[in-house]
Amino acid sequence: MKKQWYSNISVYIKLIRVTSWPKNFFVFVPAVFSKHIFSLDYFLTVLLGFFTFSIASSAVYVFNDIIDAPKDKFHPLKKNRPIASGMVSKVTATVISIIFFVILAAITLQMSLYFSLIIWTYVVINILYTIFLKEVVIVDLFCIASGFMLRVIAGAFLISVVISNWLILTTMFLSLFLAVMKRRVEIAISANPSELRKVLKDYSLNFIDQIAAMTGSGVILSYALYSVADRTVNFFGSENLVFTTTYVIFGIFRYMYLVYKKDKGENVIEVLMTDIPMIINLVLYIATTVFIIYSR
Repeated sequence: MKKQWYSNISVYIKLIRVTSWPKNFFVFVPAVFSKHIFSLDYFLTVLLGFFTFSIASSAVYVFNDIIDAPKDKFHPLKKNRPIASGMVSKVTATVISIIFFVILAAITLQMSLYFSLIIWTYVVINILYTIFLKEVVIVDLFCIASGFMLRVIAGAFLISVVISNWLILTTMFLSLFLAVMKRRVEIAISANPSELRKVLKDYSLNFIDQIAAMTGSGVILSYALYSVADRTVNFFGSENLVFTTTYVIFGIFRYMYLVYKKDKGENVIEVLMTDIPMIINLVLYIATTVFIIYSR
């Protein structure tokens, strides 16, 4: 009985994709780079934003799985999702999604207007993406990428700080890079990609690779320029942030290696949490960045 109870819980945890919640840590980016992450009031405010985004993302994930269940049954990876596999009924999933949306509405009514607008913009974009935008070439990439951008912007609104334009560009390029890498894996793992997702017929590996090269380069250049910008150097009182560009370059190259050589990358969190070199690189980047920003 106890084993069955744990099994049922794990199914619902999988349904709401708790493992994808780390994406919402992007809301902490403005707090880190504005030197507020160790201020308790700011930290708790952003932490609430993190959980709010987690509820929003779970609500749209369940909605997406309900709509996509018929197609997911034929996907080599998605066929194991709770709804597609039949472990959770569509009726139950619909009730869970509605509950999450109601909770989200109740929370956002108590939060700042701009943050709430960002949250619901995220929800609307994802619903439209699920219904039809995912079949529109190029637009689908921007829809996927918008989630990361909105998280960073929401984090800035939460604590009323201004984000560097270079940091915004870095986030935009990184978001698009991760989105296009996701599409590349989908094409690579299927003999007939368009059967899994109609929009894939409008992409080719050559086209995808060109976009990947441009967006990956954009991430590196934007971050490098952010690290040496006069505003950045004056604000942090140090020119040493430029050295963290090494971690960014390694991260982009390693991610491309995993996508091109290992066909990983459809789930960015899975890559970041399971690949040892990526984990070490991420830990070193965070530790070095925090030391440089806060040591003074």
